[in-house]
Amino acid sequence: MKTYTELMTLRTFDERYRYLRTLSRVGDETFGSNRWLNQIFYKSPEWLRFRTDIFIRDNACDLAIEGRDIFENGVIHHIEPITVKDILDRNVSKLLNPENVITTTYRTHRAIHYGDETFLAVEFTERKSNDTIPWR
Repeated sequence: MKTYTELMTLRTFDERYRYLRTLSRVGDETFGSNRWLNQIFYKSPEWLRFRTDIFIRDNACDLAIEGRDIFENGVIHHIEPITVKDILDRNVSKLLNPENVITTTYRTHRAIHYGDETFLAVEFTERKSNDTIPWR
């Protein structure tokens, strides 16, 4: 079972991304017709408090990597995916376990699930004086 503690031993964004990648396929059944169940859960006061605590823990950074600040579309990713049964059984050890979640951007979250690195944000190179003048 993958955990947040184990994930934090990986230093780079790429290492963390590869650790979390699930390689799902678009159209794979997740909650399907029971999607309303996870939507109710994700709107519950219990989840919203937990979600805030996780954003604080991870400093609102993508995969908790300093300098990869999340300004919008933040997502809490369950490291071990949750199921309809987890929600129906109120499996708190999976649903609300800080060891089973990480803060991501929406784009990173999609890349984790679909294994498509084109979703990942491009890292910018620090600009230097005169770097756009080719003859210098």
